[in-house]
Amino acid sequence: MSQGPPPGGVRIGEAEAAARWVGAWTPEEVTARLAGLATPWYVAGGWAVDLFRGGRTREHGDLEIAVPAAGFAEIRSRFAGFAFDVVAFDRIWELTPEVSGLTHQTWLRDPSTGRYLVDVFREPHDGPTWICRRDPSIRLPYTAVVRRTPDGIPYLAPELALLFKAKAVRPKDQQDFAGALPLLDGAARRTLAALLARVHPGHRWLADLAR
Repeated sequence: MSQGPPPGGVRIGEAEAAARWVGAWTPEEVTARLAGLATPWYVAGGWAVDLFRGGRTREHGDLEIAVPAAGFAEIRSRFAGFAFDVVAFDRIWELTPEVSGLTHQTWLRDPSTGRYLVDVFREPHDGPTWICRRDPSIRLPYTAVVRRTPDGIPYLAPELALLFKAKAVRPKDQQDFAGALPLLDGAARRTLAALLARVHPGHRWLADLAR
């Protein structure tokens, strides 16, 4: 990703961004809109952990989904009449090839209200192989990365969702980890422990995973 901002863009503060995410879609809503999509995709972030747990356990400030970068055009084609923005360095640019490399995140905006509805992550991949943004040597087939709820909502496997949350461990991340931990089976615990030891050596969650 680019190391500095390009010219232009509109400054946006944290409070304004949060206000513009009020009314974001739910996983059910975005799944209905993406029905039949050929490219693999999944709900990410805190919503992924909640889908694994079986229901909403806390408030979510936004909705994040992820798609292999080469499949983003198919996602974009489903949202005619909406706009996509790239947000980086506390500024917003409407998505163009010149700014697409600033970040993997792409916010879908309703032009009539200025509200944001879903954050689409354009993820690294090698064909059908998912590549972890935090450590490109971690590669898995999408069949091992994506799980589904009983009603068909795709979501990121919890051990991988928690790996991404481990970087900062904000209160909501700790809450998600604590709630998911008792539900992780032995294989998921071992996978998360191995990945944490690799990406975040000495992470405080490792002690809990070892119990």
